[in-house]
Amino acid sequence: MGTQPHKLLQTWRWYGPADPVSLHDVKQAGATGIVTALHHIPHGEVWPVKDIEERKSIIEAAGLQWSVVESVPVHEAIKTRRADAGLYIENYKTTLKNLAACGIKTVCYNFMPVLDWTRTQLDLEMTDGSKALYFNWTDLAVFDLFILERAGAEQDYDPAIVTKARARFKEMDQKALEELRINVLMGIPNEKEIELSALQNSIDEYKLIGTEGLKQNLSWFLNSIAEVCTQTGVKMTIHPDDPPYPILGLPRIASTKADFEYILSSVDQPFNGVCFCTGSLGAGVSNNLLEIFDVVKDRVYFLHLRNVTKDSEGNFYEADHLGGDVNMYEIMKAVTTENHLRDTPIPFRPDHGHQMLDDLNKVTNPGYSAIGRLRGLAELRGLELGVTGNY
Repeated sequence: MGTQPHKLLQTWRWYGPADPVSLHDVKQAGATGIVTALHHIPHGEVWPVKDIEERKSIIEAAGLQWSVVESVPVHEAIKTRRADAGLYIENYKTTLKNLAACGIKTVCYNFMPVLDWTRTQLDLEMTDGSKALYFNWTDLAVFDLFILERAGAEQDYDPAIVTKARARFKEMDQKALEELRINVLMGIPNEKEIELSALQNSIDEYKLIGTEGLKQNLSWFLNSIAEVCTQTGVKMTIHPDDPPYPILGLPRIASTKADFEYILSSVDQPFNGVCFCTGSLGAGVSNNLLEIFDVVKDRVYFLHLRNVTKDSEGNFYEADHLGGDVNMYEIMKAVTTENHLRDTPIPFRPDHGHQMLDDLNKVTNPGYSAIGRLRGLAELRGLELGVTGNY
């Protein structure tokens, strides 16, 4: 490494050729790396080299590089360690080998049961007229108690939240209830939405597995792919739970400092890394992000930088990248200090963004409109320059 410290690698999440945001748009935003996945391949199936190379060539033809895979989804059979889990482990290993053969060696994944990120509203209007993603405990309780009708759900909420949920439910018409159902069951982008019956069956399954069982299943998964990752140079980066709380009776194992200490120590090998997401972790009222980063910094191979604003109940909306409860200035100081110790720069992306300006009139993936993320990338780029003086 030269005397001049390198900058963080600026990347952009792109959902492939069907994404409303084009690679031409990404280039204009100033990112050089692309974070993407083969969303057309069903979860659990092998990603063929041909498909990987085709996607990579499209990206490179636009003058960009495929820097991170987000995500190679972990099949539910692996998370629950069902009888057929071995088949999906072998498929996962083959996919990792194929990605590495194509030169793509940083893989983001999560180990959240059933649902990916969960929000109760996708278009909360900000004071400036832009729209943000929102998580509200009362609305989640409405879904849990009166739409899903999960047995024993009331015990998982503060009595005040239950009282508010009952009152809110009485005021909601069928259209509002259907919108809430769709929002909570949004699941993983570009996937078929999860039906209530399937969700309830999974909740019952995870109730038997429990938090400790899910932690053990994660360790088993990581140990199962360890040899392939070590041989190919693949780095796995686990994304924090989003939100970082148990919801709908489902366990969480990647939400706190203690969780990440366990994850890294249970399979203490260099390939086992972390995607440090300031938005997901920042939604945890007890999380100290600088303390968590200090624990995991040696194994941070990918960064999601975004912000949240929480209230006294723990409800949160996704704030401006430099606003909200996360002290992005201190975070940037910490991550750039670590980055300067690396031989290669850590990739980061402006995670999510407000729907704003012309994007308010467009159909976009929730959180992934162009202009809000362009603004976020510009702000984060400027913050990095201000912190490091590396012009």
